[in-house]
Amino acid sequence: MSAPISNVRPTPDAVLVDIVDYVLDYEIQSELAYETARNCLIDTLGCGLEALEYPACAKLLGPIVPGTIVPHGAKVPGTQFQLDPVQAAFNIGAMIRWLDFNDTWLAAEWGHPSDNLGGILATADWLSRNAVAAGKAPLTMRAVLTAMIKAHEIQGCIALENSFNKVGLDHVVLVKVASTAVVSQLLGLSREEIINAVSLAWVDGQSLRTYRHAPNTGSRKSWAAGDATSRAVRLALIARTGEMGYPSVLSAKTWGFYDVLFKGQPFKFQRPYGSYVMENVLFKISYPAEFHSQTAVECAMDIHRKLKAAGRSEADIKKITIRTHEACIRIIDKKGPLDNPADRDHCIQYMVAVPVILGRLTAGDYEDAVAADPRIDALREKIVCVEDAAFTADYHNPEKRSIANALTVEFNDGGRLDEIVCEYPIGHKRRRGDGIPLLEDKFRRNLARQFPARQQQQILAVSLDQQALEAMPVHEYVDLYVI
Repeated sequence: MSAPISNVRPTPDAVLVDIVDYVLDYEIQSELAYETARNCLIDTLGCGLEALEYPACAKLLGPIVPGTIVPHGAKVPGTQFQLDPVQAAFNIGAMIRWLDFNDTWLAAEWGHPSDNLGGILATADWLSRNAVAAGKAPLTMRAVLTAMIKAHEIQGCIALENSFNKVGLDHVVLVKVASTAVVSQLLGLSREEIINAVSLAWVDGQSLRTYRHAPNTGSRKSWAAGDATSRAVRLALIARTGEMGYPSVLSAKTWGFYDVLFKGQPFKFQRPYGSYVMENVLFKISYPAEFHSQTAVECAMDIHRKLKAAGRSEADIKKITIRTHEACIRIIDKKGPLDNPADRDHCIQYMVAVPVILGRLTAGDYEDAVAADPRIDALREKIVCVEDAAFTADYHNPEKRSIANALTVEFNDGGRLDEIVCEYPIGHKRRRGDGIPLLEDKFRRNLARQFPARQQQQILAVSLDQQALEAMPVHEYVDLYVI
């Protein structure tokens, strides 16, 4: 006869405790982290503004029930919507992720830590507007930047050693967990309440990666993070009511996250929480492309220039070999028909073929009109990927974190181009000096998509000034983005 299972309620899992202690007690001292967070903020909001030009994104925005009015609700940048914080978080999160152009973190698990901004900004804006209405002081944008740094850190540090994709789970589980933790802190929850909230995020149903992979790749991958960060706000609000949590949600035998969803393996950690992730985050500056392809796209642009200089074209190409890292092959090495934009921006062959042929790669180049060009599919069939073990090792090396690709072109006449190698994309920390001016230019272009010149200048004046931005009340900053 088996021994009965103890019904003594356990102490909270250490993973929960570490997250909550970090959120409540750790003081961010790094000026680099705050400066990078400001750049992350403007880049992320800019990505959302660009996404508003795409009807497939815009149709998802607004209140759940048309016409709903929320007094002192959170505003959605670039729109006239003022919503409850849960739906506002979904709107902002869907916008910023739609074009696959916001920041990236690559490790055992990959993801986009700025996806957490949906929940952070919506909650902070809502709290600030209600505080002012009650005659109290609003939150400042420094609180938003702090929450961003900590959400980046939670998502990124868990991702360093723990691969959720290998067990079929999508990385947005980490968005939900990180957003829940920092949003709970913004809401003023107690330590016990935040532990409860974070446990609710882990016990929640988790997204499958089905929508990111052949043969089902689809547009849910563009709003999944919005869904996760908005769910985080909902769970934090539930915990605020005093709703109980589940202390051994991860470690409980049979029923916990580890046994049910992680093949029985506990999480591993490479480093304690600090500000490492924000300081080292990867920006997508030049190309809206899945990040494992960014250096390949830079090489492809170089190939385009070399072809043009030599009077050649893609028709002269017999084969392109991409020497790459394992994660690239696992995620975006794809043959066969590509059915939609989400399918195309997760295909390295497509993301190389377009710049080789056209000398560019923009969000619009994933749409059907461009994809119908027969030259693209013809060249895709000539592109093959091979893993380089050294590239894979450098990808995981915490001192390098390279995302290397190397392209070799062979011609029909037997000639070839010397291999073109790019280890670090323009958005990498090692290239910040070159990258940040381009990131600011990207922000200016995105502001110009939605706002008149005077409004653009008002946004730029505060957004590019670290001290001015940090001191500004959240609701006043968000109001700058209202159409």
